[in-house]
Amino acid sequence: MNIRFLLLSAITLLTVAACNRADHLGRPPTMTEPQSTPEFTAMTTPELFLPEGPQRPESGASLWGGEQSSLVRDRRAASRGDILTVVIEIDDRAEISNSSNRSRAASDQASIPQFAGLPQSLDKKMTDGASMADLVDANSASAYKGSGKVSRRDKLTLRVAATVINRLPNGTLHIQGSQEVRVNFEMRELLVSGFVRPEDIGRNNEVAYDRIAGARISYGGRGQIMDVQQPRYGQQVADMILPY
Repeated sequence: MNIRFLLLSAITLLTVAACNRADHLGRPPTMTEPQSTPEFTAMTTPELFLPEGPQRPESGASLWGGEQSSLVRDRRAASRGDILTVVIEIDDRAEISNSSNRSRAASDQASIPQFAGLPQSLDKKMTDGASMADLVDANSASAYKGSGKVSRRDKLTLRVAATVINRLPNGTLHIQGSQEVRVNFEMRELLVSGFVRPEDIGRNNEVAYDRIAGARISYGGRGQIMDVQQPRYGQQVADMILPY
């Protein structure tokens, strides 16, 4: 029963994976509908603000008002549905190198050349070539040498517009942004999300990626070229199960 369940599960997973690739079988990959994203939901259902009380008649003619048309209004994102630009400039490098050596040698020898004539008496009863004069003679040696090196370089320069999808009780903004670019039969996808303090947003309504807490940045794609670069699902399952 367990074997049949595992086989059915594997077949189901392979079918779902095949359907995912069938999306761009003989045609360009399908783009995500903007209306189905959390960004669109945040922009269409903004936060509800309590009224601040009746405004004075002369406030409508003031240049110092806080409404959208004000010339001195802070244009930085601060509320649900607002848009800001995330600047991603990753240029990281890491190098780790280590080595270790270990060696050991041991030698043991025990002999009884003279012991009241006992070794000579025993030699007569032993087989040819055996002698009590050299009772034990053992040697051992071991050596180990290991080395390792890691060298990695990541460089990525991107800009993407993100939307404030929620404002936490402490004022921190939860942002999320996505971008899709399709060229022929290949789709490039960029996703970014995380939490930003309003004071970390610059005057030009931009925030650097290293100012985003819990940042999740994904840059990849899907399409016919990506399918060719990936091993088949059967091979991936075999690599995971086979112990050799």
